[in-house]
Amino acid sequence: MATTRRRFTGAAIGIAAAGDALAQAIGLQDVINGIAPQTEATIYVAREIITMDPRRPRAEAVAVVGDRIAAVGTLAELQVMARDQPFRLDRRFEGKVILPGFVEQHVHPLLAGLMVVAEVIAIEDWDTTSGFCPAVRDEAGYRRRFAEALAAHKARDPQAVFLTWGYHHYFHGAMSRAWLDTQAGDTPVIVWHRSQHEAYLNSAVMRRLGVDEAYIATFSQSARAQTDFAKGRFYEQGWLKVIEKVAPAMATPARLRQGLEFTVGYYHRNGITTACEPGGIVSKPLQDVINSVYAADSVPFNHYFIPDGKTYAGMFPKDPAAMLAETLKPLEWGSGRARWLPGQVKLFSDGSIFSQTMQMKDGYTDGHPGEWIMDPDIFTTAFQIYWDAGYHIHIHNNGDAGMDVLLANVERALRRRPRFDHRTTIVHFGFASTEQVARAGRLGCIVSANPYYVTALAGRYAQLGIGPERARRMVPLKDAENAGMSISFHSDMPMAPAKPLQLIWAAVNRTTAEGPVMGEDQRLSLDVALRAMTIDAAYSIRLEKEVGSITPGKLSNFVILEQSPYAVAPAALKDIPVWGTVLEGRVQPAPPAPGQQRAEIAPGLVNTTAMFFVDQGGGPGTRQGPGGTRSTCTLPDRLSGIATASSGRFSATDPTQLPALSSGPYSFCVHSGDMAAIGCVCGGKDVFADIIAQQLG
Repeated sequence: MATTRRRFTGAAIGIAAAGDALAQAIGLQDVINGIAPQTEATIYVAREIITMDPRRPRAEAVAVVGDRIAAVGTLAELQVMARDQPFRLDRRFEGKVILPGFVEQHVHPLLAGLMVVAEVIAIEDWDTTSGFCPAVRDEAGYRRRFAEALAAHKARDPQAVFLTWGYHHYFHGAMSRAWLDTQAGDTPVIVWHRSQHEAYLNSAVMRRLGVDEAYIATFSQSARAQTDFAKGRFYEQGWLKVIEKVAPAMATPARLRQGLEFTVGYYHRNGITTACEPGGIVSKPLQDVINSVYAADSVPFNHYFIPDGKTYAGMFPKDPAAMLAETLKPLEWGSGRARWLPGQVKLFSDGSIFSQTMQMKDGYTDGHPGEWIMDPDIFTTAFQIYWDAGYHIHIHNNGDAGMDVLLANVERALRRRPRFDHRTTIVHFGFASTEQVARAGRLGCIVSANPYYVTALAGRYAQLGIGPERARRMVPLKDAENAGMSISFHSDMPMAPAKPLQLIWAAVNRTTAEGPVMGEDQRLSLDVALRAMTIDAAYSIRLEKEVGSITPGKLSNFVILEQSPYAVAPAALKDIPVWGTVLEGRVQPAPPAPGQQRAEIAPGLVNTTAMFFVDQGGGPGTRQGPGGTRSTCTLPDRLSGIATASSGRFSATDPTQLPALSSGPYSFCVHSGDMAAIGCVCGGKDVFADIIAQQLG
């Protein structure tokens, strides 16, 4: 009987101790019989192979048959196992280090694509289609760069929309429609906030796009509350509504395709072989644009997508069956290497950490309020519907008050309808108390965190809005490890550069852009941080059986590094050069960055291997971009979804969005006293309703 892959794996792990007889009894042909007929295997030899498989953490050789890993061990072991099976010995990685291909479980391709073709003036360095955009972290520097970029734009076409991304009020000073009018005159301007959860519009663009008081009157109550028409500011629910007017001016087909093509090389250069977008934009035409770039077999990674349940909750607030049916439709939208994941969905609780609109239990030091992306009662309805349908739910959450609402829902769902291996994923994980994290662990939640928050924000937020004590606890990953939670990392690009080694560096060091370490007690070990970009990241999107470790039977997806992460100082982790990747057995040297010149970078913000375009004329401080000389670059950031319900948001106070009490009981309600669901006609009271009501204020 042919040896199974599992038995072969066990043999590969234990072969050195088993002796020559066992070695001669097991061959690569056995595993091939369990995969697919092959005429030749390839054995790659490396200086070190870090497998992320605890059964054999290190190796020097890996055998690949087709797109699968056949065996892992020493070269001598694999040669013995080959017996008479033809194989090719590939020594090109002999001086390099092989790890599982990095799994970037949370990026936004359309938004990242728009970012790299726009004018980026941000608090960290970015590589874009037009070159390298250095960080600006002060008001004077921002206004100078803004003026230079706007002048260059006007010289090209003063009537075209000027789109800039990266502005942050706590670094760059006040922004308003009036200031933009004085700067731009009749040139339409969109200033997209670094958080991508808000924007400022000048009068010219508002007139052109029809953003007037009559249009604002169509907003839900919550969306109107998150709009400052006089200042031209639209944030959270207000921004998600106005984007329906603004999107065509931001995202032309040519710009989208150019930006997406740039991200292909960007992800590849940083060692990513698996990427995912939870809560992607709900638009079949936009998915087709993504597919036109990402679907081809030649693309060096697989990209997955998870439906945006927030949108469906807004479309069908009174009809759970329709909500669930609509959630299934995008699963047919994928093509080739652009694929949708079944049984998973994304929801949202509070606002953005970059905008400081997350919901904080003790408020903000300057007194400004937090915001909700989904009002808690609407979130509760959607969460319980998706829970009962068996979904793995990913939840955007940044503040500790938002965490209370999230955990209350998980606990009620577990008491009402227990589920095991639900993997409810706390996404971003900005602020949480030690007690909340311990509770999340007990409830079976997992964490997908952005450790770059500490790098970019903790130093400044210690002074503004948050204060030093809470800033030190930003992204409390050590607490999550102590609570036994699975931890993965993500960049949420364009919320952070999609550079896995930089995310690992950020979690291990917790060094701020200002220099000091914030929250040393929340640092993670290198072992845990590497898992967070490989096997635990795969676990967070239920792909751990296919990718994430170098284990026989899994896809042969590798990242090839010039140095071992264990052989460099922690401060140098982000600087390890990436040679390239292997995707399903295909060797893929990384393409050079545009211009192949090294950039001077702001300390602690980007990988020092970042490259930038050579200046191609136009005077000091200018770069040649598509369509002419440009003075700076800007970037649109992550939005939860361009296509929204016609009402624009999911406000409990908008009567058009409320489930009618006469519409019948919710399917997930148990119709029993204190365990009844919010809004159900049975009249019971949700045992957690008081907690959620407190967050509603």
